Amino acid sequence: MNRSLKTSLLAGIAAFAFGSAATANDLDEVTLSVVGSWSSLPLYQQFEAPFWTQTLPEMSDGQITVEMTTFNQLGSSGGDVYRLLSDGVFDVGMTVADYTVSDAPELEALDVPLIAMDADTAKETVDAAREWVADSMRERFDSQLLAIAPYPPQIVFCRDEVTSLADLEGKRVRGSGRMTTQFLEALGAEGVNIGFGEVPGSLERGVVDCAITGAGSGYSAGWWESATHLLVIPLGGWDPVVTAMNLERWESLSEETQTFIQNAITTEFEEPAWADAQGALERDIACLTDGECAAGENAGMILVEASEEDMATALEALTTRVLPDWAERAGDEWVTRWNETVGQVVDIEISTN
Repeated sequence: MNRSLKTSLLAGIAAFAFGSAATANDLDEVTLSVVGSWSSLPLYQQFEAPFWTQTLPEMSDGQITVEMTTFNQLGSSGGDVYRLLSDGVFDVGMTVADYTVSDAPELEALDVPLIAMDADTAKETVDAAREWVADSMRERFDSQLLAIAPYPPQIVFCRDEVTSLADLEGKRVRGSGRMTTQFLEALGAEGVNIGFGEVPGSLERGVVDCAITGAGSGYSAGWWESATHLLVIPLGGWDPVVTAMNLERWESLSEETQTFIQNAITTEFEEPAWADAQGALERDIACLTDGECAAGENAGMILVEASEEDMATALEALTTRVLPDWAERAGDEWVTRWNETVGQVVDIEISTN
């Protein structure tokens, strides 16, 4: 199919699917500056970049154009993205919600370890939380929530033999966020804060014994070259990446353009990313171990499955130490909202003061 025909079809499909009489001529002619998440990881390469640089411009028949980079290509940290977005440095930003908890502790509970063992449950918890996440983004960062997409669940890479969760006791483990680090400490491990790009060298030198990240992220970044054992238990949750637009920029757009962008990002970016999440985990674990791997060479890591005892121990730590600690930092209002949304999905209630 040639490019002009493809563009026309996409624009026509968009107008029909979005239930609006709007055509490309009804949209604002705008150029958006967009900052994506980690450039080396599959979420950016397979979903973020194609949506913003190809799909959205084509669907709008060229009315919406995009200039895109990522926060790591800018030399910025993930924790700075929403601050810069609030200041209007760029129009759209995306980063892992866990990176922002010093500014917005409530967002930490968007990704609670262990409560979602599969992608469908993770999506259900995110959908339940969406309204209060949107409120948090407006209140904390003067921004409009557009999407919440997953990384694969955050699992454990270790440089030496582990056979169960209990083997993490006494080890130095790089966490994937504040709640994960506290969770590790509740299990008797020492949580260590190390940047993603520093992990392979830290594992190689023994600075840390284990590290937590998504299966695909660890494969793409070569963590398996410094680790031998893979403990498959979502100790770091699914690390949701929140996409938002600067509120002043959002409010400058016409209602037709706002609706077009929101519907497009939901159907052409967020939903496909979630649909791929469970299969991606299975493919990534196959690549990290000795399964069939279309992405490259097998890593040959030793797979360690979580036992029922591991899960019971982990859930005890979560409910008696990790969640109460978050509740104290976030405050009763956000705890109540979590209980009424995510808590209802996973059948957990956190006590308020």
